[in-house]
Amino acid sequence: MNDQIDVPEVRVIDGEGGQLGIMSIEEALEQSEEAGMDLVEVSPKANPPVCRMMDFGKFKYQQSKKQHAARQNQKTIHLKEVKMKPKIEEHDFQFKVRNALRFLEEGDKVKVNIMFFGRMMAHKDLGLVLMEKFENAIGEAGIVEQPVRNEGRSMFMIMAPPKKKQ
Repeated sequence: MNDQIDVPEVRVIDGEGGQLGIMSIEEALEQSEEAGMDLVEVSPKANPPVCRMMDFGKFKYQQSKKQHAARQNQKTIHLKEVKMKPKIEEHDFQFKVRNALRFLEEGDKVKVNIMFFGRMMAHKDLGLVLMEKFENAIGEAGIVEQPVRNEGRSMFMIMAPPKKKQ
């Protein structure tokens, strides 16, 4: 920008996008000062490099506004967790299913975690049956993104909301 450009000749584009042609860097800086603008190098690899006359502060402000708008439109996906034990009562199970359905409707992923304590470790098959029952209870509201895995004293799977058809 301005005095930081260190090439002898540049191709200059004015504020409206019209070409002013190839000129020396001193001449280009003089013209941009007369216009009350900054001389910004936009294509340094070109031969000769291309510089544009613009209000650099205004340009930076517009760029930050565009980035802010892009961030506003992004949807962050959170990972919510539903914890259970292999011997869970039916009402408690239904409560966990309702919570998972609510999380999936909000667009979040759900980690279904079954924790084993003490002698329950010998009955991992109960955990698998519970996971299958949970998956069937969720139905079409969620798809299994990561299948059932054992990790230490717990067993988990990750469910995601189904892809929306456009």
